[in-house]
Amino acid sequence: MQAPDRARTRKRLCYRNFMEVFLIPVGLGRHELYCEVREDPATGSTGSPQAGSGSQSQAGSRPGDAPKAPVGRLERMRIRLREMIADAEAESRGAHDPRRPRAQHGWMHRVRQRVLRYVAERIAEQRLLWHLRRQAEAILVFPEDMTETDAMRVMRGFLERDLTVHRRWLMVDSVLLVLSGALVVVPGPNIIGFYFLFRVVGHYLSMRGARHGLQKVSWHTRPNSALKTLRGAATMEPPAREQQVRHVAMELRLQHLVQFFERTAVAP
Repeated sequence: MQAPDRARTRKRLCYRNFMEVFLIPVGLGRHELYCEVREDPATGSTGSPQAGSGSQSQAGSRPGDAPKAPVGRLERMRIRLREMIADAEAESRGAHDPRRPRAQHGWMHRVRQRVLRYVAERIAEQRLLWHLRRQAEAILVFPEDMTETDAMRVMRGFLERDLTVHRRWLMVDSVLLVLSGALVVVPGPNIIGFYFLFRVVGHYLSMRGARHGLQKVSWHTRPNSALKTLRGAATMEPPAREQQVRHVAMELRLQHLVQFFERTAVAP
């Protein structure tokens, strides 16, 4: 093996453990940032969202276990938020399951389902920024028909926009979260309060991720030929489009790229 080949091999092996951020073409002149990571951004655990969510009840403790310290209000809020995220992603996975029974429920249940579906959509949109705040280095994978300079410019433009948007909404939702405290007198779970709690935490983590990506992350770049083939996929007929995106997803090992592409490229 020649020296340049060995150098490229070492580089690929070194980059394997870095977070990969994909610059996805979703239309004529339009791109979106996308990534898939296994670690749950809200809990720091790995695997499915249900793993590690919630708290162990007293009835589930084993004989001989040391008694746990009392849980404070902030810790209860954090645990409840983790449970809400797990419930939201479970609701998102089962929302379109034809085997799921279509039982009739009251208005409170319907409100809860809508809130959970909204939360699941926001998790999908903000997951990249949530994880980016923990990275020291990352790789920007971009279509090979773009220059590295243009790809970095587009990526930084997204992060600068996200920083501004999430900072603004953090202030707005913080005020609404305080005002929602008045609903604690209403019987039943304070769905509205937890909704604004999620928004506050989500915007805060996203703001930190965008700032960290702009100021702290050392970015590497890698052109990719498969991404270039997505540039005209948005105008294809649905069967051909899905086949094209699925082929790219399999090549890049991106499990949820098809759903992301449909949501960002086709929905507008």
